Amino acid sequence: MNNFYLAQKKVYDAIVVGSGITGGWAAKELTERGLKTLMLERGRPVEHRTDYITEDMGDWEFKFRNRGDRRLFEAEYPKQSQCYAFGEATRHFFVNDKENPYTHDPDKPFTWIRGYHLGGRSLLWGRQCYRWSDLDFEANARDGFGVDWPIRYKDIAPWYDYVESFSGISGSVEGIPHLPDGKFLPPMEMNCAERHVKEHIEKAFPGRKLIIGRVAVLTVPHQGRERCHYCGPCHRGCSAGAYFSTLSSTLPAARATGKLTVRCNSIVHSIIYDEKKDRAAGVRVIDRETKETLEFYGKVIFLCASTLGSTQILLNSSTPRFPNGLANSSGVLGHYLMDHPYQAGATGEIHGYEDKYYSGNRPNGIYIPRFRNLDASSKNPNYLRGFGYQGGASREGWQRGIAMPGLGVEFKKQLRQPGQWVMWIGGWGEHLPRYENYVELDPVQKDQWGMPLLKIHCAWSDNENKMREDMAVSAAAMLEACGAKNINAFISENPPGLCIHEMGTARMGRDPKTSVLNAFNQCHDVPNVFVTDGAAMTSSACQNPSITYMALTARACDYAVKQMKRGKL
Repeated sequence: MNNFYLAQKKVYDAIVVGSGITGGWAAKELTERGLKTLMLERGRPVEHRTDYITEDMGDWEFKFRNRGDRRLFEAEYPKQSQCYAFGEATRHFFVNDKENPYTHDPDKPFTWIRGYHLGGRSLLWGRQCYRWSDLDFEANARDGFGVDWPIRYKDIAPWYDYVESFSGISGSVEGIPHLPDGKFLPPMEMNCAERHVKEHIEKAFPGRKLIIGRVAVLTVPHQGRERCHYCGPCHRGCSAGAYFSTLSSTLPAARATGKLTVRCNSIVHSIIYDEKKDRAAGVRVIDRETKETLEFYGKVIFLCASTLGSTQILLNSSTPRFPNGLANSSGVLGHYLMDHPYQAGATGEIHGYEDKYYSGNRPNGIYIPRFRNLDASSKNPNYLRGFGYQGGASREGWQRGIAMPGLGVEFKKQLRQPGQWVMWIGGWGEHLPRYENYVELDPVQKDQWGMPLLKIHCAWSDNENKMREDMAVSAAAMLEACGAKNINAFISENPPGLCIHEMGTARMGRDPKTSVLNAFNQCHDVPNVFVTDGAAMTSSACQNPSITYMALTARACDYAVKQMKRGKL
């Protein structure tokens, strides 16, 4: 990477790397506080509405009837095609694995799901939003796995309020201590089978709750965006802006300030570090299309390039002072990678409601908050920490005919009627932070832009495996208590990464000797560099993490701007 030349002499107040959920929030918060900000996105530009090219297409309009080109998927999308949202209608929002390789241990597969375009994975996320509590922020200190978080719930609670009020989170107020309530829009409704399951679980298992999912989808008009009309294919893009994304929400707000510059096709190679000033001066960029090398300068840098993307940039920013990666005096950069173990639970038929149905495609499900290892009475001696369940009930459609015997007119008539009600519940569990789960730069292999490939070493431990066993057994027990028929407990193949909740590798902590970031997501070693995506996480809890990323980002931006005004950055 020699021969960088000065393409931009302008010094921005801030540079934001990445345009996904945290990049969008950083751009919004920094520009609204008066900072002239440059957002760098490694992928192509995408315009809200006009670039949702498959949003309204029927299956019959796709070349492969929306079933996809299996040969193409196997050859060029072997990792991405494992994602539930991938398909013929959404392939353009996922990277081509063949063109964007990474490596992992042969016996330790890791599925890295990515979307390189403006808005990133905020166009594809599952939108479930659950606050953490002190059960989560104190977990490391309590059992000794990982360093203690440098913050507690009271530190982040006002920022949860802040980001929820802007994003629009629908949900119900429940008063569950370890799953705090938020600033909710009206909740979505459960269907009759879900209400049946709720009633029986809460009766049979005192203390357990089944609630409607808390989701970043609007149930009423909000912040100039329209409410959801339950059409269904959210991952193709939403012209109504009914679900929260960078393109529908934070990017328009940032652009409205007149202080934002967006540059797509800009792969950040590394951070420029000024040894004399002990500060970052800017970033080196490779143009994705021309492969030109450029430099951009900024007073403060926010890395929001996704968990592994941000860490890859830091690892690739070695200097004489930081030979193993920028801001890595602790030696923990790249370590303590986590995801959520999932795809274990149970399904069962719910009878007695054959005369009832529902309308539309509700983009949400139910949630059963964690009930294991909350206290002595709920302790499971086989593993640490716990899991929550997500799920839902629906009636089987005509596709059930694939597995049914039959032929001809009578068979088709049978399939025109809705099938049985089926309830599924699956666990999302906590992954312990372990030093041996880590990423590094491949010493040999590089991508087509000259960047060292990321080499990933990650596996579940016995703790996560025993937790998944309990997910299946406990789910089946709850469905049995509901009177469900044909109960099927399952534990599917689930390599780390597939849950798309990768976290850690540049963790927060109080001690610079054991952590990369302080309590405000600021590098201990390089104070004008902030990391606010999943890389900052010190533990994983079991809740979906995005709303916590948003709150941490907004909080870090507020802190950074105040520090700049005081002349400390």
